[in-house]
Amino acid sequence: MRVLIVEDERPLARALEIGLRREAIAVDLAPDGAVALERLRVYDYDAVVLDRDLPVVHGDEVCRRIVAEGSGVRVLMLTAAGTTGDRIEGLGLGADDYLAKPFDFDELVARLRALYRRAPMAYPPELALADLRFDTHRRRVTRAGRTIALTPKESAVLELLLRADGGVLSLGDLLDKAWSLDSDAGDNAVRLVVHALRRKLGDPPLLHTAVGAGYYLQAP
Repeated sequence: MRVLIVEDERPLARALEIGLRREAIAVDLAPDGAVALERLRVYDYDAVVLDRDLPVVHGDEVCRRIVAEGSGVRVLMLTAAGTTGDRIEGLGLGADDYLAKPFDFDELVARLRALYRRAPMAYPPELALADLRFDTHRRRVTRAGRTIALTPKESAVLELLLRADGGVLSLGDLLDKAWSLDSDAGDNAVRLVVHALRRKLGDPPLLHTAVGAGYYLQAP
């Protein structure tokens, strides 16, 4: 999952960035509405956490443009105003969900994951392949009933591969979705994570290499 946080309060934006990355979510930041629109034109995001009261281009206008373009990216709107009227107005702009500040971080994560599951190409809360199970809500991975401890990055890569349903994902695909823009990671970082993930998943192997193309999951 890749999320764009559009928030001009730098401490809050930074706190959200750190917290969401710990949840295996790739995060990019935009300090105002103009930067947000530029990034949305260039990069594919699954969701946008959008502050309503933004400089340069107001959050309401950003939301309107996202909806008008029909890209399918989900919008979770944040605002300091939490009255029923404000919520109705925000949802009326086309936002998929709405949170008033201050909010509980765990609730934000839960709402983002719910939006992800309700994306145009909906995914079930549990992903499976052979005896491998991935509970995307609890972030719990098991194989043949045995719990596998994964790092956030390994978890993110595994989820992407499971969602690809046997399709090959290139190094670039994985880098784009599981790493953030300000990360200095490159192809070697992806290879290291894939290598560690393959080892942790155990035998018989599920994670395979398509030489010169990327990686895919296949049942034995």
